Amino acid sequence: MMDVVKGGLVVGVDGSAAALAALRWSATKARLLRAPLVVVHAWQPTAVLRAPYAPAAGRRTPEQEHACAAATLEEAVAELLDADADVDFVPLLDCGPAERVLLCHTSDALLLALGRKPLRDVTGPALGAVARVCLRYAVCPVVTVPEPRSPGEQARPRPAPKTTAGLRRA
Repeated sequence: MMDVVKGGLVVGVDGSAAALAALRWSATKARLLRAPLVVVHAWQPTAVLRAPYAPAAGRRTPEQEHACAAATLEEAVAELLDADADVDFVPLLDCGPAERVLLCHTSDALLLALGRKPLRDVTGPALGAVARVCLRYAVCPVVTVPEPRSPGEQARPRPAPKTTAGLRRA
């Protein structure tokens, strides 16, 4: 695990359009707050997740998986440099489950920004498993930034929903 950057904005990137929207939004906020932007990509070798009897043909080696993860982070950094070169940022490639890695890097963060798919219906946000865990356990505010619906549309974040589990009406 790498050192935590104190007082920065943390953004998780995974190569998706939603994550890139969160990255662009976070860069703007980091510049306005004069805070560092911590761009985090978590990866883990998939070999440990496979059954020992599963065929080995076509599997990537841990070195190949690491190289793919590094390329994903480099693409995000390139996008950041194209969009906003005035922001101080720290790229972090960390090995481990995404939830654990992101939560570790948010212990002293101003906020955590994550991308999300656009709403498909009105019953609730389209949060993935990583976002739900981060929302539940993060010690800093969590912002979800939707993937733009069209190429020219700007992403507008909205605060993550408050959980009402265990609350009763009076």
